[in-house]
Amino acid sequence: MPNSLVRLAVALALAAGAALWLVSGQSLSQKAAQRTGSASPPAPEPKPIVIAAVGDIMLGSAWPDARDLPPDDGSRLLRDVTPLLSRADLAFGNLEGPLSDGGRTTKQGKHSYAFRTPTRYGRHLKAAGFDVLSLANNHANDFGAYGRNSTRATLDKLGIAHAGADRNDVAIREVNSVRIAVVAFATNAVSLNVNDVAGARAAVARATQNADLVIVSFHGGGEGAGYQHVGRGPETYLGERRGDLRRFAHAVVDAGADLVLGHGPHVVRGMEVYRGRLIAYSLGNFATYGKFGLSGPTGLSLILEAELSPSSGAFLGGRVHPVKQVKPGGPYRDRKGSVLPVIERLSRQDFGADSVRISKQGKLMPPSVSAASRSPH
Repeated sequence: MPNSLVRLAVALALAAGAALWLVSGQSLSQKAAQRTGSASPPAPEPKPIVIAAVGDIMLGSAWPDARDLPPDDGSRLLRDVTPLLSRADLAFGNLEGPLSDGGRTTKQGKHSYAFRTPTRYGRHLKAAGFDVLSLANNHANDFGAYGRNSTRATLDKLGIAHAGADRNDVAIREVNSVRIAVVAFATNAVSLNVNDVAGARAAVARATQNADLVIVSFHGGGEGAGYQHVGRGPETYLGERRGDLRRFAHAVVDAGADLVLGHGPHVVRGMEVYRGRLIAYSLGNFATYGKFGLSGPTGLSLILEAELSPSSGAFLGGRVHPVKQVKPGGPYRDRKGSVLPVIERLSRQDFGADSVRISKQGKLMPPSVSAASRSPH
């Protein structure tokens, strides 16, 4: 064979070998990447939406006179907790009673207490970082339509959204291009009613049509130290139906709610994870000045930080920031963490494998997927 042909044959063989090496080498590198999961890295999950939530707020009452208003006209009442509220993407609380400077109370009877907080106190709520307030509770109607209208006008002027002033009052806020709806329920005559489970499902389903995430707030359950546990079946208090709260909470999650926040018992209750969604059955008293009892369990509170997936609404984790109140009231961060073992115990006793996991430092974690999927009603 001529030398030129020999050289050509060798060159072709070398080229074929190089091509085979490249193909096989690429194949091996792809397989290695698949084993290590680095071939097609999944898109990173968007930053969680952080919701800060608290229970009952009543910054002082000017009814029947001004003796139940705090020093410095309430300007310092929320100062210690403001950094925690204002850093959240959305801060929520239950406004227990109207913001009003006048009107006549509609409350009568032995167990009736009427609250009327001056409208100028609204600026303290704004300065503390509140974005949305529930007006669905048993004191929102203390001064009738006059008080409700005054409250709405005050909050609207301040740019604080509200929910539950009537059956059509749904709060909408946008956070990082995520549209969030807050739907509020109570047992009064004007708000969506926690006892109407079918109506609750329908209201939440409607909210899902206009929002990416839906938060449900409810004011229900018995009141005081004897009502720390979430019972099975309907609760009553002073002859009033206060909701079948397990059934209600599960129903609104089934309808599309991504976070359920309870208040009303004036004590903290346990937390459950149902279908990947966090349910806090009572956040207790938070900032209640003057007429509220604050001894023992009624003085323990918290700021709940819940992290939600912006794409799915699932509960990713969070934190409990312990808070306490001492008579005459006003929230202070509790460095001793007194409320943490209470929440852990109540959650475990009431919800077992479906209870939220809470560390000694207050970090919240969902239970295992297998446990969360059981979630009996």
